[in-house]
Amino acid sequence: MRILTVSDAVVPDLAENLDRRRFAGLDLILSCGDLPPEYLTFLQTELGAPLFFVRGNHDIRYQSQPPRGCIDLHGRLIRFQGLNLLGLEGSMWYNGGPMQYTERQMQQLLWKLKPALWWRGGVDIVFTHAPPRGIHDADDLCHRGFEAYRRLLESHRPGYFIHGHIHRRFRDPAERITEVAGTRVINTYGYQVMEVHAPASAR
Repeated sequence: MRILTVSDAVVPDLAENLDRRRFAGLDLILSCGDLPPEYLTFLQTELGAPLFFVRGNHDIRYQSQPPRGCIDLHGRLIRFQGLNLLGLEGSMWYNGGPMQYTERQMQQLLWKLKPALWWRGGVDIVFTHAPPRGIHDADDLCHRGFEAYRRLLESHRPGYFIHGHIHRRFRDPAERITEVAGTRVINTYGYQVMEVHAPASAR
């Protein structure tokens, strides 16, 4: 499966300089938040792939102007082309704004998902706005990752954990990736194209 992941920055390669041939054959687009809803509408329309999103801590316009043709996957576990996908929005609580969660709130949300995770046999791709605690995050409260995500990695070991929120320029795509107990944790700031294969048991 060929997946485009986006987050936090509108990039010319996917806007005014879009070359559709470069992104031909996409099966899925995942947005990890803090992007204008019009940008997501544009990507879904121009590239013609299903687009699932979670909101970032700055995505306050989505309430009144949701991206057209796109699906909010926050707090939902779905099956897509043989893969289980889970989306989680927002950042750590830091000033009481929307899409901000305390550690306890995020842990409670994941507890509610436990039956679905068990019933569907786990999760293959988790995509979030904030990172897990201690992986790609920072020490200030706004950019601190969630301990609940670390526990999710340890208990369910998804193949991929894709996040945004941490703004960083990458010279080499490999700099985006940290391997943690078999999970590839990927910072998708800007955008990333990746090839993902369904587990053999799901084909």
